[in-house]
This record gives sequence, structure tokens and C-alpha cells, in this order.
Amino acid sequence: MRAVRLHAFGDDLGCEQVEDPSPGPGQVRIAVRAAGVHLVDALIRRGRAEWVPLPDLPAVPGSEVAGVVDALGRDVDEAWLGERVVTQLGLAGGGYAELAVREVGALHVIPDGLDFPAAVAMICTGATALGVVDAAAPGPDDVVLVTAAAGGVGTMVTQGASRAGALVVGLVGCEEKRRVALRAGASIAVDYRRAGWQDEVVARLGGREVTAVLDGVGGEPGRAAVELLAPGGRVVLFGSSSGEPTRLTTDDLFARALTATVAAGPHVAKRSGGLRALEARALTAAATGVLTPFVQAFPLVEASRAHEAMESRHTVGKVVLLPDAG
Repeated sequence: MRAVRLHAFGDDLGCEQVEDPSPGPGQVRIAVRAAGVHLVDALIRRGRAEWVPLPDLPAVPGSEVAGVVDALGRDVDEAWLGERVVTQLGLAGGGYAELAVREVGALHVIPDGLDFPAAVAMICTGATALGVVDAAAPGPDDVVLVTAAAGGVGTMVTQGASRAGALVVGLVGCEEKRRVALRAGASIAVDYRRAGWQDEVVARLGGREVTAVLDGVGGEPGRAAVELLAPGGRVVLFGSSSGEPTRLTTDDLFARALTATVAAGPHVAKRSGGLRALEARALTAAATGVLTPFVQAFPLVEASRAHEAMESRHTVGKVVLLPDAG
């Protein structure tokens, strides 16, 4: 099979021929049709992922795949053969490849009408978005400010908050992304790289105040967003794509009475029903049109270009690799 392998931290990702994997007892092999890409993949590639253990090299990156079961291990029901499935592979990776192996208990059958790129976008990114919206609990009285509103999580968080009746303000980094945020359901979309963007938000709200900030950027943009919160507002943190988390002060928590929640990774998995229930909810939400993932796809052989585009903030929505393309 073809697989993308990393031989040294900091290197480009090359696509090469490697031995086909075989499923062990209780496992299936998946012919991969779409593989999810995360910013953490790019950090691992550079050897800079501080909160995730670095793999032994050479390694095949990627923690999410969707495809068709093409081989069964011992003690696996034959009904799985030919099934369309999606799964998270965990820290072991292996997703940037034409074939992947996973335990049956970790699989989800892809709902009818949902394609492979959409399914792989929902299994982690969509589940995280649901966790963020659950934590924020937006309603019709809320003004919700979403950072990275054109990103994979951000577009779906925007949809979820808007669907709940909140007025959504999306922060984005360019005009193209402003249009994406508006399509996702934001009532207002503002380029946070422009000087005076906070004043623009205040002016366009016409007297209403921001009651919730859902932040996946961190750093200066995240801090600036928090400064717009009304007293008693809430902050939900789901990432720090800027490279550093949003700074919160004791004055924020006590004098301004803000509440802060983390809704990412293990924090999301600890919610009622656990991670698997959240994954299933996310897939159902996409299949029923409650959430629509925005997907930007690259051929598997262009994994390095996908990383570079993502790191330079030139992508929108969920980044996905397609083994059958290119």
C-alpha cells in the first residue's frame, strides 16, 4: 500500500510503498477513503507537540480514517466485510495511508447519505464542536463570539450556536474566511487582524453585549475576545492554534465573574456518555443536516502541502486527505 511516512522530525512527508497491514484478532482492515488532518499532526511532524508523546520514527501520521472494511481478523463477524466505517485510531496513528487496522469496538458505521470526507470530519472535529456547544449552552438571549470561525471546529460551533438561537459573531483572518463564517451561520463576521476590530464588533452589536466566547485560537486574539465579554459571561476554550492559550486573570474570574470551561480532548471525552456517544451524536448530526462539515481536501500524496496550508492559515473547515485522489 501507499502510506505517508515521517522519517525525521522537521522533514517533509513522503508517500511511499510499505507492506500492507493485516488485522489481528478482533480487528478489521479498512480501505481508507478519507483521512483527517489536525494541527497537532503538523506539530508532531516538527517534533513540537508538548502535550502529545512523539512517535518512534519512521511513523505514519493521522488519527482518523473513514473507508470500507476489506479484511477481517479472527473472531470478527463476517457482516463487517464491505461495511462503510469511520474511526479514531488513537495516538498510534497510521491514518495517512491506503489501509488501516482498528478494533471492531472502535468502529462506527457511517450513516446512509454521509460521504467519507464528511464522516471523517465528524468523528473527532464534529464531536469536539458538539462538546463545545454543550459546554456553552447558548440560547436566544446570547451573543456568542467564536474565534477561528472558519476552521473545522469553528464552522460547526457557529452552526450549533446559531441553531440554538444565539446571535453569533465570527472572528476570521481574511475576506474568504469571513464569507465562510457567514455561510456557517454567523450574523457578523470580523477580520481580527485588522486594527480596531473590537470597536467594530461593539458598533455592529448596537448595544448588545457578548455573553459567551468560544475560543480555539488563544494568544492575543483570544485575550482580546475575552475583553469583550460582559460581566458574568462565559469562556469555552477548545484550542490554541496561535501557539499559546488564552490568558485569564483572577480579575476575570472574580471581579468580572466570568466562568471558564475547557472543551477539548479528554475534557470532551469525560462528558455524559463518554467520547463514543459524542462521536455517534456527531455522525447523526451530519447525516440529519443539523451540522454540515466544511471540508477542504488534498490528495494523500500532498500531505506536506496540506500541513503547510493549514499552518499558514490558508485552509477553511476540516482538512482531509484522499488516498484515491492524485
